[in-house]
Amino acid sequence: MIVVGSHADLAGVLTQLLRADRLDVEVAHVRRSWQARRAVRGVATRVPLIRDETGTVIVGAAEWRGNPAGSALRGEAVVDDTVLFDGDVPGVRVEPTPTMPGLRAAVLGRGRLSWVTGRAAQLGTTGAIVCRDGAPGPRPVRRSTFYRHTEGWLRVG
Repeated sequence: MIVVGSHADLAGVLTQLLRADRLDVEVAHVRRSWQARRAVRGVATRVPLIRDETGTVIVGAAEWRGNPAGSALRGEAVVDDTVLFDGDVPGVRVEPTPTMPGLRAAVLGRGRLSWVTGRAAQLGTTGAIVCRDGAPGPRPVRRSTFYRHTEGWLRVG
């Protein structure tokens, strides 16, 4: 399968494949339709699939931001056994990695990002907006988790 579009478009397709239990389908991602020809000849490799507690996949990045917009994110975030922050921060960025353990996370707004890698990133907060691949969630949450699914997806490229 070839997905032409943004990270959000690819995440939508992978979310549907995850829910249909079809992670055996090889998926290529290209930004423009003329790049699809190259994707047809690509070889698939299994890479970690990062999802949240709602079953929504991320492929580019997710962010936890304070609510209301522009306010500090208050709470605590943990990556596996490492405390990422405890208190108030501008936000947190979570990104999938192409290799194990599967994801990395960093606190935003502290200059150069200091990444922590792990299998899961968890947030407990008084209120946060979750932004998945550029799309903000519909309502504030008090808890959020991103983690490596038990089975990866077959990325062509």
